[in-house]
Amino acid sequence: MKKKTISALSAVLLFGSILAGCGSSPGKPADPAPAAEGKTADGLKPEKQLVVAGNGATVEQLMKDEIFKKFNEKYPDVKLTYVSGVSTEIVAKAKAQKASPQMDVTIVEGGEQEAGRVEGLWESLSEADIPSMKRVSGDLKMKDNSGVAVNFTPMGISYNEALVKEKNLPVPASWNDLTKPEMKGNLTLSEISSNFGRSTLIMLAYANGGSESNMDQGFAKMKTIAGYMPTFAKSAAQLQQNLQNKSAVYTTWTMARSLVQKDAGLELKFVVPKEGANLVPNVATIVKGAKNPNAAKLFVEFLLSDEVQKLYAGKLYYNPATDVKLPDDTAKQLEFDRSKVVKFDLETVGAKTPEWIDRFNKEIAPSVGK
Repeated sequence: MKKKTISALSAVLLFGSILAGCGSSPGKPADPAPAAEGKTADGLKPEKQLVVAGNGATVEQLMKDEIFKKFNEKYPDVKLTYVSGVSTEIVAKAKAQKASPQMDVTIVEGGEQEAGRVEGLWESLSEADIPSMKRVSGDLKMKDNSGVAVNFTPMGISYNEALVKEKNLPVPASWNDLTKPEMKGNLTLSEISSNFGRSTLIMLAYANGGSESNMDQGFAKMKTIAGYMPTFAKSAAQLQQNLQNKSAVYTTWTMARSLVQKDAGLELKFVVPKEGANLVPNVATIVKGAKNPNAAKLFVEFLLSDEVQKLYAGKLYYNPATDVKLPDDTAKQLEFDRSKVVKFDLETVGAKTPEWIDRFNKEIAPSVGK
């Protein structure tokens, strides 16, 4: 069977990342327009355009169909442009455009945001400009105020409960359950260039006495797992397809990903394993040297409004980053045990990711399907 490897280019683009998203290639944004006349009630004078970059698919749809429209109800003179792509692509693009930024706001996953911080890509945010920052949970704070989490979701294991019963397979309760012989032919995981695969690797290390600084046990367990699968998936879409066509029973990804499958007609159970799991925040940043800084600040503040936080929760199953009160049914759906959260050292993960990818190519990829 074909063995999967991860290219050196992926290692460069994905340096420092924890998460991966989904999206499409962006078009070139228009040149900036002159600033709007007069200050708003918020005390900032928004420019007449704003370029926002973020994940594609359902995230892009919600942004264009609802969030942009609601923002324009408050600021009708601001022309909004959306650039879609995976988080790693967006950060790489911001780096390439460093001398002349073409994006104003990015919404990327936590690890990619940290990679961008190390590269000096983001402006430092302040509560003076974005007052709702003070409402964001302390465990979601970004280093140096280089961004602000606008939502989050926990990692864990998802499984098709009906197939588990039909095939008499184990109900997962531990990360180590992924190494059980019964997983062979029933498991789909993404490669470690994505957050899902990388978080799984790190949690396998934690579940066996290791950590980001001691990954040997994680690699040993992942080598066993590789033998259970014909390939490592390259995207969340591939994981979803494998679950929907029932070629796989189990996967590792976020609770939000698991819940949204119900809307596509696939019922999955989601568990945070007993050893815990990391949170995956989506983080809004303002690009350093952005051409539309005031509009950017107003937009980030708007993302933290109760209205948008409820949209993220109700439409995409993301936990709100603020203390907004959700409808009871939505709040219940998004409940999980916060005491089981494992807080990754993002700086260590960022520094070690290229080394892990190289090790994965040498030690894990050759074991696929064996």
